Amino acid sequence: MTHQPPGTLYVVATPIGNLDDLSPRAARILASVARIAAEDTRHSGRLLAHLGVNTPMISLHEHNEVQRVDSLDRYLVAGEDIALISDAGTPLICDPGFVLVRELRARGRHVVPLPGPCALIAALSAAGLPTDRFTFGGFLPAKSSGRRQALERWVAREETLVFYESPHRILATLEALAEQMPERSVVLARELTKTFETFLQGTPAQLLEQMEQDANQARGEFVIVIAGAAPVERGDEQSVEADALLAALLAEGVGVKQGAAVAARLMGGRKQQWYARLQAIKGEH
Repeated sequence: MTHQPPGTLYVVATPIGNLDDLSPRAARILASVARIAAEDTRHSGRLLAHLGVNTPMISLHEHNEVQRVDSLDRYLVAGEDIALISDAGTPLICDPGFVLVRELRARGRHVVPLPGPCALIAALSAAGLPTDRFTFGGFLPAKSSGRRQALERWVAREETLVFYESPHRILATLEALAEQMPERSVVLARELTKTFETFLQGTPAQLLEQMEQDANQARGEFVIVIAGAAPVERGDEQSVEADALLAALLAEGVGVKQGAAVAARLMGGRKQQWYARLQAIKGEH
């Protein structure tokens, strides 16, 4: 009796809106695998119906992913191929799948990516902000205090920043940006690839004004693309002096917030930038 080689897990990117964005390879894989692990089987059922595909599905979402690992692995060991999909876009990118992929790779299983739609990459490609370096921060915290603290950590970063945001929090997030990054150029990519796809650009205050004038602009799923902070121009000697000052403040037990205020007063610059730098130095010790 010949031994059946293990199957392959295909990580398949699916459309974020326009169904025509599904690649021919992805369609072929979804039709040929033994089963599909889907974030929401009812939602993905519409995609499969559009393709005329009747591959069996099994749910895999944030609440059951850990429990699904062993059963899906047994299917692979039995020689079945499996496709992993999320509701939209590339699995694992703010969607379930990381635990499954990590565990299966640790067990030596074959994992193959099928690249395709991804909201953050689509937004970056059309936003008109620098793309040579960027950081993706996922979703900002839902609570205002957590959102503020998160932005304080990001405010001094010089690369382009990218976040996802939901319609019921977009106004609160823009208000937080207006407080901490008031002069930054921000691009809101809304409803990407869908009928009402829109790109809005301006300072946080300008974007808030646009949404006040047209409430429809606050609807849909958002990708927020934010220009990075301007580089702080200092000579090497001054930079060393600044780091020494910050380290001394921390060593004397001065809090990060108070230390940022002192540094801004003595060295110039924005308190938020000094706050982020203090946080970074604190994390190194």
